[in-house]
Amino acid sequence: MKKSNSSGKIFNLKLFKKLMVFVKPYSFYYRLVLITAILLSIFSIITPYLLKVIVDDYIRLKDYDGMKIIILFMFISLVFTVFFQILFVYFANFLGQKVIKDLRVKLFNNIINFKIDYFKNTPIGRLITRTVNDIETIASIFSQGLFMIIADLLQMFLVLLVMIYVNIELTLIVLSILPIILYATKLFQKSMKKAFEDVRLQVSNLNSFVQERISGMKIVQIFNRENNEYNRFKSINGFHRDAWLKTVWINSIFFPVAEISSSVLIGLIVWYGGYNIISDPTISIGTIFLFIQMSQMLFRPLRQIADKFNTLQMGMVSVKRVFKILETDFKILNRGKIILKSIKGSILFKDVKFSYKKQEEIIRGITLKINPGEKIAIIGSTGAGKSTIINLLSRFYEIDSGDIYIDEFSIKDIELISLRNNIGIVLQEVFLYADSIYNNITLFDKSFKKSEVINSAKKIGIHDFIMTLPNGYDFNIQERGQMLSAGQRQLIAFLRVYIRNPNILILDEATSSVDSYSEEIIQNATNKLTKGKTSIIIAHRLDTIKKADKIVVLERGKIIEQGTHSELLKLKNSFYSKLNKKNSIDLVEDF
Repeated sequence: MKKSNSSGKIFNLKLFKKLMVFVKPYSFYYRLVLITAILLSIFSIITPYLLKVIVDDYIRLKDYDGMKIIILFMFISLVFTVFFQILFVYFANFLGQKVIKDLRVKLFNNIINFKIDYFKNTPIGRLITRTVNDIETIASIFSQGLFMIIADLLQMFLVLLVMIYVNIELTLIVLSILPIILYATKLFQKSMKKAFEDVRLQVSNLNSFVQERISGMKIVQIFNRENNEYNRFKSINGFHRDAWLKTVWINSIFFPVAEISSSVLIGLIVWYGGYNIISDPTISIGTIFLFIQMSQMLFRPLRQIADKFNTLQMGMVSVKRVFKILETDFKILNRGKIILKSIKGSILFKDVKFSYKKQEEIIRGITLKINPGEKIAIIGSTGAGKSTIINLLSRFYEIDSGDIYIDEFSIKDIELISLRNNIGIVLQEVFLYADSIYNNITLFDKSFKKSEVINSAKKIGIHDFIMTLPNGYDFNIQERGQMLSAGQRQLIAFLRVYIRNPNILILDEATSSVDSYSEEIIQNATNKLTKGKTSIIIAHRLDTIKKADKIVVLERGKIIEQGTHSELLKLKNSFYSKLNKKNSIDLVEDF
């Protein structure tokens, strides 16, 4: 299939129609802007024409009283011009902000519903650029691009009508220069379209690089990569500079050409008009004044339109990038109708197969039955598929074949929010917001009362630790929870799940990076939370695994052993018994 290349197109009408869908709710303001653009164009023409009338009919005849009346009309026309200019600028910007507000909300809603895999393959800085910079650029389509171009085109059309009406000969002189400006403008627009696409690409690359390096600054410094990253930044920043300089170079060529053409035109008008007055006076002095002014009103918008086309094209480049994300079909299908209100907690994996990439199976036909209230531990070497299993249960990924059931309901038939509300997950890597401990526990869910959070913290022994911090539950833990230790962050994550009282609990190596004191608290909380509930624990430590009702050993995406601690020890040369002899599941990574 041939890939379409739209980089040379001056204006993508199909893409623009997609954007205009977001304008429909604000059709009143859209019409208001168009009306003010028309009125602004009309009143801007009246003033120079009245000047012609004053020169020819009043100054030449020395009619001072009549001149004062025309000057009054000029003043009124000027007032209306300013009034409609204010309305035009305000409501054009007002409409633009309304549209991008809706567009940004829709874009963000789309992003937060993508599959987890999308974020592994897409630089976060690029998504930030789309959501912030590109959306803001789209606003300029309305405030500085589209409506400004419409107003300028209307003014140019009215100027030509007045010119033809007043004097056809001088109009032809004006039109003789017009093709040069139009051709230069067309070349300018094409060149700027390509240049601005490159600018947006370099801005995105720069944002992605800076975001990743700042987020991973610890790695940069640990491995002494400061100089290397500095040099890479200089290179990327150089590409960004060159992209912008290309736009500057194109501008520096176009605008002098347009200015020279305009000056040449004024000279031709004065030459022909002056010669006509001297030899055969069919052209008045007021007409020459009018044409000088109106030639500027005709050519100035052309120069401005070229500049506004830059804005419009840069905005359309951003529209293209934003709609590429909006039209990305990378979501988990949420067609389930079943709402889980009260479940027993039985789980069945039935011949489940899954692969991140085609023909590279990670889970190879797993069948596993977990009874209500049963606590199972899953162990296995790195890449065996432990975390993948819990990701499939929560439908962060879609299985290739087979099915997963909760209380005899296929998870595909369960409404996605309802499914995830009944599953609590504590991960090894804890993400915390730069906010208070309380907001990190409730995740800004106002349905939780502070008293509930405090009581839950007391039950699992976290309350005392929180109260030792300045301001207690209102303590701001800064970005990524840097004010807390790894163990303290894990305790907050555990309480975050505990207050939601899920029917199914998953602990994905939740105690692997905590100190002994924090682990003791978490073990106490785990015992309380898992009592009578279905629990899946992925862990390395034998103490945690021994307490499980069933231990499942995974290897290369298959279950190779399962049973209780004592049952697995009785198996000769079993994977689990060998680990037990080493007295540390931590060694499983090297097994």
